[in-house]
Amino acid sequence: MTNDQKVQWKNVKKSDTFNMDILKIATAGSVDDGKSTLIGRLLYETDSLKSDQLEHIKVKSESRGFDYLDLSLATDGLLTEREQGITIDVSHIFFSTPTRRFIIADSPGHVEYTRNMVTGASTAQASILLLDARKGMVEQTRRHLYINRLLGIQHLVFAINKMDLVDFDQNRYEEIKKQIESWLQSASMDVKTIDFVPISALLGDNVTSASEQMSWYHSSTLLEILEKLPTISSLQEDNVLQVQHVLRPKTEQHHDYRGFAGKVNSGSFQVGDKILVYPSGRSSQIKSIEKYGVPVGKTKEGESTTILLEDEIDISRGNSIVSAENDLQVSKQLRAEVCWMQDTNLIPGAKYWLQLGIQKVQIKIKSISHRLELENLQPEPTSSLGLNDIGAIELITAQEIVHQPFHKNKGLGAFILIDFLTNNTAGVGFIR
Repeated sequence: MTNDQKVQWKNVKKSDTFNMDILKIATAGSVDDGKSTLIGRLLYETDSLKSDQLEHIKVKSESRGFDYLDLSLATDGLLTEREQGITIDVSHIFFSTPTRRFIIADSPGHVEYTRNMVTGASTAQASILLLDARKGMVEQTRRHLYINRLLGIQHLVFAINKMDLVDFDQNRYEEIKKQIESWLQSASMDVKTIDFVPISALLGDNVTSASEQMSWYHSSTLLEILEKLPTISSLQEDNVLQVQHVLRPKTEQHHDYRGFAGKVNSGSFQVGDKILVYPSGRSSQIKSIEKYGVPVGKTKEGESTTILLEDEIDISRGNSIVSAENDLQVSKQLRAEVCWMQDTNLIPGAKYWLQLGIQKVQIKIKSISHRLELENLQPEPTSSLGLNDIGAIELITAQEIVHQPFHKNKGLGAFILIDFLTNNTAGVGFIR
């Protein structure tokens, strides 16, 4: 990064960043591919590290005998992470440039923490996938790519890291690029943009400024790619509010008050809209909408809202208020793809809690049709799913729930399965 860029970024007022759009990014890659170092480099080059953080990094780097700054220390916050030099938890890291704000989910690369990667990427609009230039694609790379596919992430950026360890060899970069392109073609990845960039996160080559060592690379740096990616509006067409609380003050002033509070799951509502309530199927009309006790005419996705109806309807926590015009699926049987996250295998007949937004119901696994073989993306018939397996299942719920296929509505198409005994998240599913 040039000195002029540093001066420009320092002159950006914090208040100016509030009006910028936000790009949410997931990172993925195998263990020791350098994700934490890359994010630390981005923070360092954009002057996003505080003075005490920099001092800590300098002291720790010197104590380990390094003649360089170990920028991975900027993100590995847990004691276990610092001791082992690996990432375990998902960290959400914020930084900005004069043109855009960024939120990066730094996810673990170890196979046993694949579930953390799913969590980190669940709200991302773009994904940076790191590969070690010495290794190229490995199984964990393919697993992460398929998870990106499941999550519907539309922008993929492949950062071929550690180019300094292969003498900045252009032929090696092109070889890995062709390997990735061949896999993407076989996987029929439905994405909007795919970018490739050779980098050295340790030395800073092609991260925020062009590399003198790789003069053969004539395209954008990693940061320039991220600044140009289009952000995607998450607003869905389906108008849904899942009720979190039923408000009944029963005071003299609000004796007949009955409000249904929650965050709008998708779409929007306005006063006068005709609605349906599920699972009962009862109909009514919106009498008024309030935000923090103040009447408003309209509310949209992501906003905390209280809806009051014209009719007295029996509604409780977990029920869904939806626009009568929407054609939503309401049923007890679901087909889904699942990423399994616990040591105990998933088998037919097993029972779990299913949580989809606020909706929480008991379910039973009806069948498991196959698991995905990540090497060739071919389905393999199976009767169970093990830790980190991805496979197709069918399940039955104890009561009807409102849902949509994940590709139509992320808010109504993704769920988690919860173990009855441990209350741990056992798997994450995507409705098909």
